[in-house]
Amino acid sequence: MKAEVKLMKGNEAIARAAIRYGADGYFGYPITPQSEVLETLEAEMPWETTGMVVLQAESEVASINMVYGGAAAGKAVMTSSSSPGVSLMQEGISYLAASELPALIVNVMRGGPGLGTIQPSQADYFQATKGGGHGDYHIIVLAPSTVQEMADFVALGFDLAFKYRTPAMIMADGVVGQMMEKVVLPEQRPRRTNEQIARECPWALTGKPDSRKPNIITSLELDSAIMEKNNERFQETYRRIQENEVRYEERFTDDAEYLIVAFGSVARICLKAIEDARKKGIKVGLIRPITLWPFPYKEIARVAEHTKGILCVELNAGQMVEDVRLAVGDKVPVRHFGRMGGIVPAPQEVLDALEHDFHINSL
Repeated sequence: MKAEVKLMKGNEAIARAAIRYGADGYFGYPITPQSEVLETLEAEMPWETTGMVVLQAESEVASINMVYGGAAAGKAVMTSSSSPGVSLMQEGISYLAASELPALIVNVMRGGPGLGTIQPSQADYFQATKGGGHGDYHIIVLAPSTVQEMADFVALGFDLAFKYRTPAMIMADGVVGQMMEKVVLPEQRPRRTNEQIARECPWALTGKPDSRKPNIITSLELDSAIMEKNNERFQETYRRIQENEVRYEERFTDDAEYLIVAFGSVARICLKAIEDARKKGIKVGLIRPITLWPFPYKEIARVAEHTKGILCVELNAGQMVEDVRLAVGDKVPVRHFGRMGGIVPAPQEVLDALEHDFHINSL
């Protein structure tokens, strides 16, 4: 299959990109607003074309542990869910991180806490970027703002996960999961053979271990001194990720007197607000973090040096704003504007918040 353009939802793009990546398996459980990932995979029936396993598990807990098993064998495996479902997966994600296993997790966020609403949210920021589960660990977190990025980040997420032997998450809000846009799908990749997996992933369980030195995949270590060494190794991996994998988009920042920081669908809303602001003579720029972890601290600090104020816009009560404040310290005032409960702000609301919080008198 060659590259082609199709109109599809963000969730559908995730599923089709996974097939074309040559993913070995998907294990998931339906929950709004991401159910189309599983539904699309079932409709496409990739087990008949690429050999990809697609299984609806009995729960989110079961699905993440199936991912653990597939990842331990060196397979490219994934799951998807939405906010409360990902909460149930946290123990398994912590196990994956501690066992240094690559896997792709998709979270299409909905409002909370609790069961909350099926409407979009960005309130899982802390859950994803601060570890979520127990222990000192991180996962790579990619935040798409377009349906095209939903497709592109499947390959990127898998590649980063295998490069660093750590879970990666595509964290989209419900707007991006449900919206429809044109997407360029990649060409079909062949699935790796077991021989390729054994060569590329010498740590993996292949089913035929050398009886004198078998691979052991576990997150358990009863010797505290060894567990500390393990944690030191994890932290060194995270330092390498922070040095090499920060991704962000920068718009209208060269002459910006004010800066907006936003991710996902909200960044698109903010771009319209910026266009309207500039028509009024207010010079505003945008930084859109693409990797929420590792976070673009240095990049935001650099732009902030020549700005009068920063507005962080999120679909939550104020989560990413904490990282923005860490980036700039007390050098520039940072304010937050957010909507909750599944309400998505209009561009005019963002512009009103900017003018109000920084007492801007437009031309």
